Amino acid sequence: MYQLYIANKNYSSWSLRPWVLLRELAIPFEERLVPFANGSSYETFRAFSPTGQVPCLHDGGTVLWNSLGIIEYLAEHHVGVWPADVAARAWARCAAAEMHAGFFALRQHCPMNCGVRVNLETIPEALQRDLARLDALWSEGLERFGGPFLAGSAFSAVDAFFAPVAFRVQTYGLTLGAPAQAYAARLLALPSLQRWQDEALRETWREPGHEEETRNVGTWLEDKRAAT
Repeated sequence: MYQLYIANKNYSSWSLRPWVLLRELAIPFEERLVPFANGSSYETFRAFSPTGQVPCLHDGGTVLWNSLGIIEYLAEHHVGVWPADVAARAWARCAAAEMHAGFFALRQHCPMNCGVRVNLETIPEALQRDLARLDALWSEGLERFGGPFLAGSAFSAVDAFFAPVAFRVQTYGLTLGAPAQAYAARLLALPSLQRWQDEALRETWREPGHEEETRNVGTWLEDKRAAT
């Protein structure tokens, strides 16, 4: 059985991607959660990940250490990871790769923190551009392939790549066009994402670096997490 190594569900957007895909496709796996250490987690994570980062998937003697690499490996062994339709699959791969390699302002100004609600002090121009692109990309996929997911009727890897963004929309009250806003809400309502969120809220770990990142971008309105 696969073993998926992840870090804190409250913070780890990269961990969420393969986790939610495995859940939504009902692919059995064992979850191995190793919390972020204060400061650097590199040496801790090096025990199971060659890069000292998460996520990391173990399949017997095969080790996959990048979310995109993990998902492509899963696609070689399971149907439904990418859409069956050629055009939808091509679009989905491009959109997922764009998320994997881009949206830097969104990552910087809206770090993932499932358990809090934050009012952004400012929305810099670079973040506005990222949000506009996100809105256009989501709206294109939904219109072109008919929804309710980005590349058609079924949840696939491209939705997994954007699942952390749905949490960012919720945490920071980000405003998108109606189709994109509804899509974010649809992702958040999935049982798998509800489970991730519930377990994130029950975590009592706090990693100072991640906490500081979130505090630096705006005013905290609410903290829904269990007390430390």
